[in-house]
Amino acid sequence: MNILSPDQTVKRVGLSRVTIWRLERAGKFPDRVNLTDSRIGWIETEIDEWIEARPRGICGRKIWKVPKP
Repeated sequence: MNILSPDQTVKRVGLSRVTIWRLERAGKFPDRVNLTDSRIGWIETEIDEWIEARPRGICGRKIWKVPKP
């Protein structure tokens, strides 16, 4: 099991720490793991699963390509 640091998690998901914190509080992001009293991290596989579950394209709708004339 690999644990991602906060900086690694920010880079992996492309969101700020504050946004991650808000999503986590709302139950929409994997829970953090307390490594020590002053260190936290996230389980890499849970982050990867969260990314894969995110909608793709604009607003989660399928993007249609317009054929060229």
